[in-house]
This record gives sequence, C-alpha cells and structure tokens, in this order.
Amino acid sequence: MTTDLLILMKQELVVTFIIFILLFIKIGKGIKNETLLPLIQLLLLTNFVIGFFFNKEGILFGGMYNTTALMVFQKNILSLATYLISLLCVGWLKKSDHLAEFFLLMLSALLGMFFMISAGNLLMFYLSLELATIPIAAIANFDLEKRRSSEAAMKMILSSAFSSGILLFGISLLYGATGTIDFVALPALLNGSPLQLFAFIFLFAAFAFKLSIVPFHLYTADVYEGAPIAVTSFLSVVSKGAIAFIFITALYKVFRPMEEVWYNMLVILSVATMLVGNLFALRQQQFKRFLAFSSIAQVGFILVGISSGAPEGLSAVVYFVLIYVFSNLAAFGVAELISNQTGKETIDDYKGMYATNPFLSWVLAIALFSLAGIPPTAGFFGKLFLITAGASKASYWFIIIAALNMMISLFYYLKVVRAVFMDKSEQPIEKINIPASAKLALLLCGAGIVLLGILSWVYDYIVSLVK
Repeated sequence: MTTDLLILMKQELVVTFIIFILLFIKIGKGIKNETLLPLIQLLLLTNFVIGFFFNKEGILFGGMYNTTALMVFQKNILSLATYLISLLCVGWLKKSDHLAEFFLLMLSALLGMFFMISAGNLLMFYLSLELATIPIAAIANFDLEKRRSSEAAMKMILSSAFSSGILLFGISLLYGATGTIDFVALPALLNGSPLQLFAFIFLFAAFAFKLSIVPFHLYTADVYEGAPIAVTSFLSVVSKGAIAFIFITALYKVFRPMEEVWYNMLVILSVATMLVGNLFALRQQQFKRFLAFSSIAQVGFILVGISSGAPEGLSAVVYFVLIYVFSNLAAFGVAELISNQTGKETIDDYKGMYATNPFLSWVLAIALFSLAGIPPTAGFFGKLFLITAGASKASYWFIIIAALNMMISLFYYLKVVRAVFMDKSEQPIEKINIPASAKLALLLCGAGIVLLGILSWVYDYIVSLVK
C-alpha cells in the first residue's frame, strides 16, 4: 500500500517536498535571491523530469484519488509551464523581497491542480480547487507597492468566492438528486430530471468562471493587467490548462448522459467567447489586457474541441494546451523583460522594436503567429485539430463561425507584429539585457512552437494516451 501511494502520488509528493524545503529555508536564516532562485529552478526542473519515470495507473483512498497515464501527462504539462515561468521572470523574481513566499504559494496552487486532475469525487475536486485558487489570489497582490495589484487580488478573491459558492450549491443539489458525489457512480444515476439539470447548470457556471468563458469573464482583463506578469502567465497557462483538463473529464465521463444539454451550451458559449474575446482584443493598447482577451478567445476555440464529445476532442484539447503553454509563455516572457527593464507595457511602445531587439522581436512574432494559427507553427495544427473534432457533430455553421473568428484574431495579432517590425518610433525600446535563464526559456518556447507542429509523434502519443 505504501509503495503504491508513493508511486501513484509521486508528482504531488515531489511538489509537497519542494514546498517543505522552501518553508524550512524561510523559517531559517534565509538565502539571498541570487542563490535561492537557481535552487528553486533546479527543484522545478527535477519535478518535471521525475514526472516521466516510475509511472503507474491506480486508485487510492476508496476512489477519491485516481491516476492514469493521461493524467500524468497533463500534470507534466503544468510542471513544464511552472518551470518555464521561473526561468522567464527571473528579473522580477530576483528583485522580489518575498521570493520564497511567492513560490510557496505558486507551488501550493500547482499541488491543488494536481489533486484536482486526479479527483475521483466532487468533494475531492472542490477541496483541490480551493487549494489551487486561494494562493493565486494571494500572489496576484505581489506587486505590493502598486495599487492595481491589490485591486487585481481583490477582484480575483471576489470572483473566486462567488464561483465557489455556485459550485458548492450545484454539488449539494446534485447530491440531493442522486445520493452520491462519486464520479464513477454518478453517470448511472443521471436521468435528466429538472433538479439534476439545475444542479448541472450551477456546476457548469462554476467551470465557466474559472475558464473565463463569456459572460463569466469580466474579472479576467483587470486581474491580468494588475497582477505581476509571472502571476499573469501562471493564470493564463497553468490555471486555465488545469481547469480545461478537469472540465473535459467531467463532461466526458461524469455528465455523459447529459451530452445533448452540454453540447448546446458549449456551442452557444463558444461562439460568444470567441466573438467577445476577439472584438475586445482589437481595441486593446495595454499588452497584458491584449493577451487577456486573446486568452479568452483561445478558450472559445478549446470549447469547440470539447463540444465533439469524442476522444478526438480530448486529444485535441490536450495537444492545444501543450502548444498554448509555449506560445503564450513566449509572448508573456517578452512582455516581462520589456516591462521589468523599461516599464513600457503598451503596444505602441513596441513600435520599431526590431531595430534594437531582433531576438525578442522574432520570438514574439513566432508566438503571435502560433496564437493566430498561422502555418507552419504548432498553433495552426492545434486549432485545426480542435475545429476538426468540433466538426464531427456536423454543425457546419458552428465551424464556419470558428473559422471566421480565426480571421479576426489574425488581424489583431498581425497588428502587433506590424508595430514591432514595420512601424517607426522616435523612442524605440532600448536594447534589452536578456538573462541567460530567460533566453533559454524563450529558445525552448520558440523550439516548442516550431517542433510541435512538425513532429507528428507528439500528437500520436497523446492520442494513444486517450485511447
């Protein structure tokens, strides 16, 4: 039993071990940031690498916790993203007065996401979700001297509390209607009664809050703008990825008997999310708000893949999230370097950047091309697989709308590329000093964007895990 626990919960235990190391460092004499940050980066890399060894499928604690090869892979994606964030935001992190506390909170959130992915019932899922959410609200306020950071944290706390209340109410109604909260037992007890549908709507709304699905997205841009870029990156990639993984698992495995209901909901909300995200992104000048509405539009495309209700949809979503990690973190990494060293955060500030920072300009361009879905970047194949999966339901008008939204997104992504490469500025961004770790992370992101589109075995591997 002990051996099974150590192997099955390997990833959670490693993260917990890192948390305790940081806790002991904090309550001790402490270590300077220049020494502590490389140690944390090494521990995060170790956490990522260990995820590929000694893996085993199984169930623990009477079905409350379970793990499969696909779940392990999903956790590895989140671990990779966390490691890349620690490399990309090295400039801001080194200047932080609370480096250990920052990673204590971030890793606590990551631990909650791991447990959430492996949750076997609604109680375990709710507790894991709270463990993942509360620390994020705390680190959103880590720019302590900036008022907008405090506002971001407050909006995050209020929206999280509201969505948690909705989730708990939905869980209580579902338990009252079925007599169980176990993921394995629930499908056989779902008969589509009005009470069950009411409970499902509340649960769906809670997921929609966490994924920033329209109309539950209103807090997103303000939180992204106010929080430090390291936190914004974590929210955009790790948090959204984890919720997308558990959301598709819940729909496909637990609420499969209600497929007709959630398919119609997904179609309507997907169209609304893509349209609102794209139209508002067109108007943005602040780069973090621009990426916030861009991420909302990307969630709309993820819903297209989820709507298929087929294994192809699950494969496409996991593949797209992996691509999204590299693409979005590359864009946020460039924004962090520029913001940290110059304080510039608007798209107009990026005009003429290619003349002084060609490396950062090309990384940003490749990232935006991938987010727009331009071949041969991996983003093109990610969106292609999502739309192909969504087309399996033969709702061709739905797919046409998704394709038209890709054209809209192409316009505003290319607007940024034009500003960087073609527009002139009297005061272009000066030469940015790129730390070695940040440069490594940007190269990894660029390589991931290119290679994931070329190496077909990555997608084939994900498909094999799903099957």
